[in-house]
Amino acid sequence: MDIRELRSFIHVARAGSFSRAAAELYIAQPALSRQVAKLEEEIGVELLARHGRGVRLTAAGARLLERAEMISNMVSETGEHVRATADEERGYLAVGLPPTMGALIGAELVRDFREVYPRVALHIREGQSSSLQEWVADRRVDLAVVYNQPPLDAFKVRPLYSEPMILIAPPGTPIPKDGFQIRDLASLPLILPGMPHSNRRVIEHAAVQNGIRLRLELEVDSVALTKKLVRAGVGYSILTSIAIRDELASGDLVAEVITRPSIRSTVAITTLRENPLSRFATDWMAMLREKLKRFVGTEQWNEDIVWLDNEATNSN
Repeated sequence: MDIRELRSFIHVARAGSFSRAAAELYIAQPALSRQVAKLEEEIGVELLARHGRGVRLTAAGARLLERAEMISNMVSETGEHVRATADEERGYLAVGLPPTMGALIGAELVRDFREVYPRVALHIREGQSSSLQEWVADRRVDLAVVYNQPPLDAFKVRPLYSEPMILIAPPGTPIPKDGFQIRDLASLPLILPGMPHSNRRVIEHAAVQNGIRLRLELEVDSVALTKKLVRAGVGYSILTSIAIRDELASGDLVAEVITRPSIRSTVAITTLRENPLSRFATDWMAMLREKLKRFVGTEQWNEDIVWLDNEATNSN
């Protein structure tokens, strides 16, 4: 298969019709049909099911569409990256951010970076920490902001800060006199992300260390959905303060730091140890740290946040 066949397949799948896709691509419909038919023959499965109004994806076609779009994007980015490195005034930077952090400071960070480097091609990707770590390893991003990065030799980790994790409860939940302690987690119906989510790993580790068994009600990876479920009274959850600031301001959730002992989450910038950083990446990290420090200083639990030395935690 070649990239032209994959791109033709993407257009037909998205348009839902050979005729519409042919019009968008300014090519004859029979030529487009031959390209897709050749792709189906090479792979050995039917990718598109024809019907009276056009086409729909088969199960195999849906799987190929995801990979085809990834391959097409990577090919486009590769050309852009090579062109950028040929011009000292241009450059390319791909960075990964957790969704909550991207929503809160991403726009301001991108705006300020582009004011300094208007000709740098910038690619922002959002994902969970486990996905972000994979993208760094696969060189799909140059650097990523992650939670609770495990110490792996391939990565260089620059810690930013650590913060206590917050137990969130439905509106109107009374706070115990001594607050919520870690032993209380054994009796609370918890809504937590599935493994290997970074928050889940930290919470499970704390539970094992303190000899308690978590009462897991639901596994939900989405922070937004988790907050809605807690607000609806389905259960409790454990999140970082940055993830619940809007709900605290509006009174939609009750929140309290877990104590005796606290569960702490560490935020860090991760890069590949063998990859030298460009000046664009170095400046992006400096801007990110400055904006986070200013933003976190306004948080309710900012006195419990510990800023860490900006050196690798596993620089053996």
